[in-house]
Formats: sequence, structure tokens, C-alpha cells
Amino acid sequence: MAGGKRVARRLGAWICFADESGLTLRPAKARTWAPRGHTPVLTVAGRGGRRISIASLACYRPGHHGRLIYRTMRHHGRRGEPKSFRAPAFAALLDAAHQQLGAPIVLVWDQLPGHTSTAMRQLTATRSWLRVYYLPGYAPELNPVENVWSNLRRGLANLTPGTVTDLARTAKNRLKRMQYRPGLVDGFLAATGLSPP
Repeated sequence: MAGGKRVARRLGAWICFADESGLTLRPAKARTWAPRGHTPVLTVAGRGGRRISIASLACYRPGHHGRLIYRTMRHHGRRGEPKSFRAPAFAALLDAAHQQLGAPIVLVWDQLPGHTSTAMRQLTATRSWLRVYYLPGYAPELNPVENVWSNLRRGLANLTPGTVTDLARTAKNRLKRMQYRPGLVDGFLAATGLSPP
């Protein structure tokens, strides 16, 4: 990753950490308050197979606050519908990030098979403004986007959305709040123990 920092400095690029996650209609459980003797009960829609996938980039550049860029994809449980981000959808996210950031991108992500696939390598090779680096084998603690997911799930704890559309709307609302708090996005990088670019 040190090589990625040097390349980013030389190109004046943003270092963008990437990751994907999914949310289902089953809420994460968290402690809550209730009157003594009244156990809180959550009613869950429980429709299996319905979920949203989220791909996110936590972007950092010297002299700038961190930026959070994301895209969501809904899966309604229909046959043939993509359940997660594939190479073309992720390439579209990278193109949108490049347009928003207005500078080259040094992409850092894990070594999932979808990230190292031939299709993804071909898509990233066609973008002259993009350099790709991989995190070590299993090192989620080095990726600031993992802290984004932790923050998001804490904000959705005990929430019981009725439909996948409600879940997507609420998740986007929470992510948008994070976007408008650049100090929080900077904190996600600080929590990894990595030095800022």
C-alpha cells in the first residue's frame, strides 16, 4: 500500500478504499430501553431473498476532507436479478467517482474473486486514470469502508422496514448523513491505524 501512496502523490490522485455489503429485511439487534417487565418485540416482514447491496468508496487526498461515494442495488428476489455488484456496475461507480472527484484514482480493495476476475481487470485496464492495489489476504481492519458498514448497521439496529424499498430509502438516508460529515469519514481512516495520505 505504500506504493499506492507514492503513486497517488505523484499523480495528485485520490486514494479510494472500496468494499461492498448487503442488508436484509431482518434487523440487526441492539440493546434498547423498555418499561420494566415489558420485553420489546420487533415485528419483521421476514420475506426471504429480498435485500439491498451497497458498494462504497471512502476517498482521501492530502489537503482535502474525506469523501464517501456509494451506490445501492435492490434485489427483490426475482429470478435472474443480480444479487450483488458485478464488474459493469462497479465500473460505473468508479466512473461516477472519477467524475465527482475530478482527479485520478488509486483504488485499494480486497482480493475477492470478483475484484481479481478477468472481466474486472479488463474494465480497470481501460481506464487510464485508475491504478489498482490490493489489501493483504484477510485484512478488513485496514479498510475504512468496514467502519462505514459498522456505523450504518448501528444506525439501522432494531429498525423493521416493511419492504426492500423502505430499507433502501433508510440506508441511503444514513449514508447521506455520513457524506455531510467529512470529519466522520476522516475518522473511519484514523480508526484503521493507517496514516493519512
